[in-house]
Amino acid sequence: MTVKNQIKDIRETRGIKQNEMADSLRVSRQTMTAIEKMKYNPSLELSLKIASYFELSVEEIFELNSEV
Repeated sequence: MTVKNQIKDIRETRGIKQNEMADSLRVSRQTMTAIEKMKYNPSLELSLKIASYFELSVEEIFELNSEV
């Protein structure tokens, strides 16, 4: 299974810079890059922080895809 996310699209649509978001979430810019490129799945806690940051639900940002 893979987890896809819309973080980069949402962030860019809202005009938020990656480093600004990383600073607000207290993670490194490199962590945000890895999450946006779907090379790293954030913890549940960080996923909830991201959802709160965007004022969206987790389901609006993340999608679980099962690979067949």
